[in-house]
Amino acid sequence: MTLLSTQNWTRDGVVLARNAEGPGSEVVGDPCIVWDPEINGWRMILFFSPPGHASSVSFDPTGAPGTWSAPEPLTFTNPELFPAGYGTHKPFIIMDAHRPNRAAYVDGRYWLLLVNVRNGGSLHSDRESVMAAGKYIHRAYAASLAGPWTLENEATLPLGGPGEIDELHVDVASGFWFEELQQFIYYYMANPLAPRADLPWNPFGASIAYATQGLGDPKAVKHGAMINPPAVDGHWASGYLGGIQILPGIDHRWVAVINASPTKPSHDGTLTSEEPAPCLAGFAWTDEAIPTSGWVLAAQPVEWIEDIPAEARAAGEGTNFWRQHLLIVGTTARLFYNSGFYGQEQMFEKSIDAPSIGVAPSDPR
Repeated sequence: MTLLSTQNWTRDGVVLARNAEGPGSEVVGDPCIVWDPEINGWRMILFFSPPGHASSVSFDPTGAPGTWSAPEPLTFTNPELFPAGYGTHKPFIIMDAHRPNRAAYVDGRYWLLLVNVRNGGSLHSDRESVMAAGKYIHRAYAASLAGPWTLENEATLPLGGPGEIDELHVDVASGFWFEELQQFIYYYMANPLAPRADLPWNPFGASIAYATQGLGDPKAVKHGAMINPPAVDGHWASGYLGGIQILPGIDHRWVAVINASPTKPSHDGTLTSEEPAPCLAGFAWTDEAIPTSGWVLAAQPVEWIEDIPAEARAAGEGTNFWRQHLLIVGTTARLFYNSGFYGQEQMFEKSIDAPSIGVAPSDPR
């Protein structure tokens, strides 16, 4: 795979900006984009805070900036299942693993992963409230990608037990359906509460873990860490690993875009100590038939924070590149991401030729 520097990408600017007040005045990001056949257009599900979730659509075949509608909150048939006082955030549509940006339609419905907060704790309050909250993954389903969504009765991925790598948070979920396995594979950010004995060089480092759930199975089964922070100081992912999107590759069987950081979490009591800056984007790949092992991280990220051009900084980019999402339209790859200071993030996009980064062109819609 050829991994390219920022000079090879075309920056296309702001996709969705923060609002001055009210809905969307804190975070606009964590995009997940799928083709919606009912509207013959693209549907983006995103982290839009407050309230924590929303949907935006584009009827432009390329999904370019300037074509996306004002986000509107998702609707749920049974919101009483959310923890009181918070609701939910960071939604992700479960995709067909072999068809990028196509929602999986399984058992007569679409599927959605959501990050909930135990005890209804606030994620933007004091450190004690964040630690007591604990994030976990819930699943919902709907007959239409427009919703309304119905929550399942039980958490799909609950918090881990004492000493497990996801005792503090089960966060930043993504999910893919493997038709040949008749199985869902979920990926998530596993945050430890206690120091990790298996990661002595980085005791509070978060890994990308994975879980599986067969069609009709009442619960998902966790399988532990899939990608750990490397024991190489200064590596762009040596601090912690966050969200992941997998795609069929060209030079390698599978390619992934990941957000990660070279800075090790400290759990020192500050609000940013679990995910300290800078958060960066980068690629990984595996040649395994099922993409749950054999992952190799690129030596360099897509871009270092210090390399952000002045005009992009003026538009609001900086501090972090949060969750990354590739929209593949033919031979073009659009990389969507949120950037900015914590809780003050907007969504941006840059584009490149998909084959040049080792990603397979998409099927016709």
